[in-house]
Order: sequence, then C-alpha cells, then structure tokens
Amino acid sequence: MTTYSERLSEFVAQLKVEQIPAATAEHAELHALDVLGCGIAAHAFGEAAYALRAVRETGGSGPATAIGGRDLAPGDAAFVTGTLCHALDLDDTHPNSVVHVSAGVVPAAVTAARAADASGADLLAAIVAGNEVSIRVGNAAGGKFHARGFHPTGVCGVFGATAAASRARGLDAVRTTHALGIAGSMASGLLEFLADGSETKRLHPGWAARAGLTAAALAAHGATGPSTVFEGARGFFATYMHGEETDLEGQLADLGSHWVTDEIAYKPYAACHYTHAPVDALAEILATTPLRAADIKSITGYTDATGVGLVCEPAADKVHPRTPYDAKFSLPYCLATRLVTGTLDVASFTPEAVTDPEVAALTPRITYELRQYNPTPDAFGGGVRVETVDGRVLENELRWQRGGAENPLSTDEILAKFRTNAGYGLPSGHVAALEQSTLALPSVRDLSYLDALAAATTRK
Repeated sequence: MTTYSERLSEFVAQLKVEQIPAATAEHAELHALDVLGCGIAAHAFGEAAYALRAVRETGGSGPATAIGGRDLAPGDAAFVTGTLCHALDLDDTHPNSVVHVSAGVVPAAVTAARAADASGADLLAAIVAGNEVSIRVGNAAGGKFHARGFHPTGVCGVFGATAAASRARGLDAVRTTHALGIAGSMASGLLEFLADGSETKRLHPGWAARAGLTAAALAAHGATGPSTVFEGARGFFATYMHGEETDLEGQLADLGSHWVTDEIAYKPYAACHYTHAPVDALAEILATTPLRAADIKSITGYTDATGVGLVCEPAADKVHPRTPYDAKFSLPYCLATRLVTGTLDVASFTPEAVTDPEVAALTPRITYELRQYNPTPDAFGGGVRVETVDGRVLENELRWQRGGAENPLSTDEILAKFRTNAGYGLPSGHVAALEQSTLALPSVRDLSYLDALAAATTRK
C-alpha cells in the first residue's frame, strides 16, 4: 500500500510548471515576491540581525546568498532569509492550516534552486510543491497544533520546505520520500514565546528552510527516512497530535486537481493574523464615527478559540505587552494603537510605540468575546463592539479578513506592499528587477537576479 509520503513525493517529483493552472502560478509568484519584500524590510529595520551574525560565527562559507548576506553555506542562507521573512510578522498565512507558508517554502526553494543552477520554471514548480505540502499537512489537523503548543509554521512547514528543496534539486520520488521521512525528525517549533514576548517564533520558518535543504541533501546522498513518517504508530501525527483526530487522507484526495496555494492569505498588518479582522472592523467604525480614546468606555474584540489563545490570553499580559514582538500578539494593543494613532504599520511595533502612554491608558478598557466562526480555508473572522462614554454601542464584524480569497487585496495593492517593503533596503533598480523576474518565472532561465537580495542594507 502506498504511504502518504510516497503519494506526496510522487506529486512533488513529477510536478511540471505546465501542470500548474495560470491563476495558481500567479498566486505563487506574488506570494514569493511578497515574502521576499517582508524579509528585505525586516533586514532594513535591523530585525533578527542575530541570525546572520550567528551563522557567520558558527557556519562555514559557501556560494549562497541571503537577504543582506553573501558567501554563505546554503543551509545558513536559507535560515537567515527564512527568519527575516517572518521577522515582522507581515508575511502570508494559510488560515485553515495556520501555517505561514511562504516564509519557509520560498527561502528553501530559492536557495536550493540557485545551488542546483535551476531555471525559473523549476523554481516556480518547487514553490508550488512546497506550498501544497505545507498546507495539506497543516490542514490535516487544522488549529489543533496550536492547542498542543506547536507552531504549525515550524512543525508542518519543514515538510513543505523539504518538498521545495527536493523539487528544486530534481530528486526523484524515492529520494523525496526519504527526504520527507528525514524531515519528520526535524519538525520543531513551540509557542512558548507567548509567555514572555521573546522572539523564537521568527526562527521557526528559518529553521524549517534550513532543515528542508538538509533533509533533501541527506536523501540525495543516500540517507533514508521512514516512508510512514505521517501515518506510522510513532510517526508525525501520532506523536504531535497524540490521539487527536487528523485527516491527511482527505487532504490528499484532490492533490494535483485542487490547488490550496490559491487559498494563502496576504497580511496588510505586521501582527498576528487573528488581530486583522477586529482591527479592520474597528477601522470601518472609525471611518463613519470618528472617536478618540477619551470617548471610549470599552472595546470588546471578537475572535475564535485559537485567536483567544494567541492574542487575548493571558489577559494581563496582552493588556500591557512587554516587548514589540509581544505587541504583535496583543489584540488590545493593536486595537488601541489603531484608534489612537490612526494606523497600524511596521512603525507601530517599536520600543517607543509599545510604551506610548495614550495607547497604554486605553488597553485596560479592551477585552474579548469568544465567537465561533464556521471554518473555511481562507478566513480569520473577527469583529469589535465599541461602547462610548455617552452610551452609544457600535458593533461591526468581518467574516473574512482583508487579504484572503473572499476579501482579497488587489494585485496592485500586493505590488505596492512589495515595493514599499523592498524599497526600505534596496535601490529602485534592484526592486524593479526582482519584481519583473519573479513575476515571469516560467520564462526566466537564469536565477542570478536573486543575488540582488544580498545587497539589502540596514537603515541608519
């Protein structure tokens, strides 16, 4: 009987760019561009600078480039780029699997493709293959990974990164199966950063990208991994889910005919996706009813059970975030900042912004209410109820957050986001070249244009 890993590997190894629907290919290219822009902006603002410094100290030199770095070993380059792409929490998310897909897949695909002297068509196929694997593994358990303390971006993303690296370097189905089996022993990522606002979360896609390259390289050189890595009695789901019901069989039923890459949601805000619908719901209220902090008696944010655990509890910590990274996972902070400052952008998550006294005075008046949103693969629903000191009650709810398939950002908005983010760290000529080539991957023969990522600089 064919195992799940073997079925996935057959799909990955045989995927050709001609098989990918045009809409899916465009989604993959735009998401790749978007996530690289996020990483360039993070580097420009000095975020996660320790990643490059650490690999300079502990790693060896090599031919690979990362965002802001040259002459790195491929695994180190993938780690640095993956960490930076997630550092601002501005990168995409697949809502149902709750995987930050591109931050793990794209660095692995780009680094492996450059090392293999692959074409743009091969890079695009590798990205789509990685997306499909990451999402489907995550979808098999949905938000249950969060409930058990695991970050799906790390524990599921490693399989997508491995699939991407395997496809980029041209492994056959047998070697790809071994690579996925090896990756199962590298799946990692804990949510304990929520306890004190530390920054381990941003390392998870970087580590997944590095592990993906390593697993593919080991398999290419003869290492073996269990083909039952997913369904085995001591496999991934049995150990990580420990008796919880999962359904990878259902996820693989339409592999190659339905493309979950199309469901990945963009992020307009540099904060946890579970803050987005409530923030936008508040913004719609403020657009018709301007309010100041002094007008507010209370604000109640609406989110589901996973959102409560990420952005609402422990309530005392969310009311007073301890670090800028902590603030990205605080619904009270995000709502208060949007009301007080009129915006929620990259600059909202700095040490100075987090200690804004007017924001800090408002957050204790912000609580939450648990809402059950019917699950769909493209939605992080949420809303707000605002009670004013003069007795008005204003309520708004968004079933679909901006950036998802049901409430999409336009291509122009996605490109504007990329240009702004990339422009923080690269000259306009490099930004234009990255955009032009990434949006035309099937016709790109030489991926050397990606070396421009190494020219990214930090703002003074």
